[in-house]
Amino acid sequence: MVRFENVGLRYRSGPEVLHDIDLSLAPGSYHFLVGPSGAGKSSLLSLLYLARRSTRGLMTMFGHDINSAPRSVFPDLRRRIGVVFQDYHLLDHLTGFDKVALSLRVAGAETAQVRGHVLQLLEWVGLGDKIDVQPPYISGGEKQRVAVARSVIGQPDLLLADEPTGNLDDAMAERLMHLFEQGTTLFIATHDTNLPQRFVHPVLRLDDGRLAAAAS
Repeated sequence: MVRFENVGLRYRSGPEVLHDIDLSLAPGSYHFLVGPSGAGKSSLLSLLYLARRSTRGLMTMFGHDINSAPRSVFPDLRRRIGVVFQDYHLLDHLTGFDKVALSLRVAGAETAQVRGHVLQLLEWVGLGDKIDVQPPYISGGEKQRVAVARSVIGQPDLLLADEPTGNLDDAMAERLMHLFEQGTTLFIATHDTNLPQRFVHPVLRLDDGRLAAAAS
């Protein structure tokens, strides 16, 4: 599904922030990404959710060579990717229900189907009583759960999550991890050293822009 070979990334004329990244994500695989602040985790995620192209190396996603693919294919590819951003990226004028429902509506799902799926998912993440509330009136942890629900509702082929459990207690974090592990390919960046220990999936470590398997 995803293959990076000798990938490097720099911003404009600055120094490289990612160096010789080799990464392979098979369909249905789960990985954690760890590393100190400033190591390049957000930059690597930005490549994976197609916010930018690498400055060198091979990036293949869903059978497309990303660095040579026309921009016209990107919207279809992005629809196959769910993302939980660390700062949520929620639109303040939309209710929790409308934000989670948006991708289903764009895909042309019937109104009754949208309502049923969205209500069920919001109940699962503990927000059944907040479906009509806008982001300025809910807590950081509740915003995080809305962002998680929005990312999984369309059953993406690839799910990327940047600190998805940072504002949650252990019980809710575990509940959401089980929600993530539902048949998609999962790639989670986290500072929480306990999370990879509780969910035994391969751990990759990024240090100074270089990626390697984490020491066990």
